[in-house]
Amino acid sequence: MSTKDLQNSDSVQDGNQNEKPELNENKAELDSEKKESKSEVDESDRNEKQTEVEQTMNEKEEENVNELNQGGDSIVENDEEKVKDSEEVKIQEQIVEVDYTKLSREDLVKELREIIDKNLINDIRKEVEAIKASFYKQQKALNEQKRKDFLAQGGVIEDFAPAEDPVEEDLKDLFKRYRRLKAEYNRDQEKVKEVNLTKKYEIIEELKELINKDESIGDTFKEFRELQQKWKEIGQVPQQKLKDLWNTYHHHVEKFYDFININKELRDLDLKKNFEIKTELCEKAEKLIEEKSVVVAFKTLQKFHNQWREIGPVPNDKKDELWERFKEATRVINKKHQDYFKNLKEEQKSNLERKGKLCEQAEEIANKTLESHKEWTDQTDAIIELQKVWRTIGFAPKKDNNKIYARFRDACDKFFGKKREFYAQNKELQDQNLSKKIELCEKAEAIKDSTDWKKTTKDLISLQKEWKEIGPVSRKQSDKVWKRFRAACDHFFNKKADYYQNIEQEFEINLKKKQEIIDKVKNYEFTSNVSENYEALKKFQEEFSEIGFVPYKMKDKIQNEFREELNKQFDKLKVDDKEKNLMKFQNRLENLQHKPKSSNKIKHERDKFFNKIKKLESNITLWENNIGFFSADSPEAKEMLKDYQGKIESARREIQLLEEKIRMIDRADSE
Repeated sequence: MSTKDLQNSDSVQDGNQNEKPELNENKAELDSEKKESKSEVDESDRNEKQTEVEQTMNEKEEENVNELNQGGDSIVENDEEKVKDSEEVKIQEQIVEVDYTKLSREDLVKELREIIDKNLINDIRKEVEAIKASFYKQQKALNEQKRKDFLAQGGVIEDFAPAEDPVEEDLKDLFKRYRRLKAEYNRDQEKVKEVNLTKKYEIIEELKELINKDESIGDTFKEFRELQQKWKEIGQVPQQKLKDLWNTYHHHVEKFYDFININKELRDLDLKKNFEIKTELCEKAEKLIEEKSVVVAFKTLQKFHNQWREIGPVPNDKKDELWERFKEATRVINKKHQDYFKNLKEEQKSNLERKGKLCEQAEEIANKTLESHKEWTDQTDAIIELQKVWRTIGFAPKKDNNKIYARFRDACDKFFGKKREFYAQNKELQDQNLSKKIELCEKAEAIKDSTDWKKTTKDLISLQKEWKEIGPVSRKQSDKVWKRFRAACDHFFNKKADYYQNIEQEFEINLKKKQEIIDKVKNYEFTSNVSENYEALKKFQEEFSEIGFVPYKMKDKIQNEFREELNKQFDKLKVDDKEKNLMKFQNRLENLQHKPKSSNKIKHERDKFFNKIKKLESNITLWENNIGFFSADSPEAKEMLKDYQGKIESARREIQLLEEKIRMIDRADSE
């Protein structure tokens, strides 16, 4: 029995007399061909996100090593723009002020156009990314709905292809414009850096001339400070010119202090202030060692290095000590950064091996010869499950990532291509399925006016089960024959609902009868025979179930009271936990049959068990794959191996219990 077999079950015992039993309208639930999903793993996008991982930071680490070797205040400046986070290791961004998730696709396009038109191109990256994410979330949902509509009209999943969307094309055009403007901005920035370089060399020339002026020391020092301030206000310069520029600048600053007999108190005060600022930077750098994200720590450290260079000299007796402190914090952070990317490579190597095994399984399935609808359905499920496992595995090494993904995708494409070809060549089978479904329509129409509510309900549910066992028909006939069958079923269940609306006068009597059963359960005295006690409790369940409806306002109360008292008695039975669990579930199952829309609720319960089994089986597959990577040479590996094996055994026991509960539901539906 499938996960949908419980719909439209007998509502005689249903506690909601005002709800009409309905036949599930989801065509996919009655179509025997299971939806196949290519579930594309967007590997190409993910590849782009790791392009910068190995390139970023290495250059900065090398510069930091150079700085550590130089010591003191002569630190080579690091260009902040050069240090960019790897897309694979994301830093949480601030929330955009506008809630783009509440805007329509059209409004998102309009918002993006206004942002590009009214703002500096370098200031809108977060807004652009937020709009893009919100738009494609909606676009995905829209395409999914179009796919469902296509299937509902009799389409085959392999033939579905979304039509060109003008709104999406507008968005893409705006993204092209944004990238073009961003590139132009970057080119302009490089020109600005060249101008800044010229300005800073002009300031150095002015520094040279200070020692030749006849002004008072106070005026000369004031002019020196003004030049320092102008230097700080000038923006960035080209990276390749940075080292020579700073060396030259510091040389002439030191030369100024040497040649100008500046007031000692003023100089000492300046040195003391610089010492305090650099000490604070050391404390901040040491605190960075505890930062969880090594990328955040590394990037922030570069900012501290830039600040260090902007600060002037400190007292000579403190200079080496202070620099050694800052250098040690830098060394620790750089080491953690190097170790992080080393471990990342090992993880990617492991991912490659796991993906290789998935490719082998997919290729084995794709090479099978399948000759029946059931075989194709089963193997489609298997391919989709492999795709789910694939998504749980991270990146492979960059040089192998595209190759391994292409291999997996080729195997999936081969399988689905063979499937399309199989169904295209089976028109005769579809015609036979159409004849069978027309015959079921005629049977349903023959009994739709019956007043034998219980028997006819079971007969119609039996016809529905047969319907689901029949394979697909041509798209042209699928919707038409389905509507005919559903109309006959709806006709009977509507009449049945109308009938039971006229028997409310019996509800009060039924309420008293059910209360009497509850009293019997409360007062039941156990014997030494476990089987006898169990049968007695089962009899109470049967008697309670056979009693008809009660007043609607009392329905939940009386049902919950009965379940609570019965569960208390079940807890007293001397049976193992599994059997006790099944007994309680039997009680719950019978209670569900008296709930409003009982068939849908029981169907939901069965679907929940089925999905949980699938998840457990997927976990078992994943754990068994993981076990293959363990080496039993170390105590830690043995302990982890034991833990995984325990998880697998526990999951298998839970699967057995869930399968037994599904069988109980199926038996209840067939009775």
